[in-house]
Amino acid sequence: MTRPGEILGSVLAASEREQLETFLDYLRDAVVRKARGVSEEDARRSPVPTGTNLGGLIKHLRWVELGGFAEQIGQIPAAELPTPPWTDADPEADLRLEPNEKLDDVIAAYQAECDRSREIAAQHSLDYAVTTPRGRELTWMYLHVIVETARHAGHADILREMIDGSVGD
Repeated sequence: MTRPGEILGSVLAASEREQLETFLDYLRDAVVRKARGVSEEDARRSPVPTGTNLGGLIKHLRWVELGGFAEQIGQIPAAELPTPPWTDADPEADLRLEPNEKLDDVIAAYQAECDRSREIAAQHSLDYAVTTPRGRELTWMYLHVIVETARHAGHADILREMIDGSVGD
């Protein structure tokens, strides 16, 4: 297990890209670590009024990766991407596990999407900019996904502690 302080020390002399990749990968791994070992019931359990749960956070982060790297940076046409789970009538469907979804499958889908994000990002320089209405530079996308993943890693940390008392990295 890598601790945040160890990451900071390991990337002090690294390039900007290596720093972004290292911190994002640390956060991706942290979210998955928080969900590993919980039961299917606990993956769906929400000890908070909003309904936030571990499985839903990971499912949501898969769509963050897909929307940011595959759709925007990779410019993969929507017809070639999975259909998002949300609708106008159910805009938060990506934040919960459906009865037919298993935590291990959601984790595997998230990790596969992270792999695709890495592959797409590796094809471009950090200042690569997408020329679409929602277009962003690759650096901006890294920062956006880091912020979103960090936010939900914190949620996952608290949820796991509330579920079974597990604390720490």
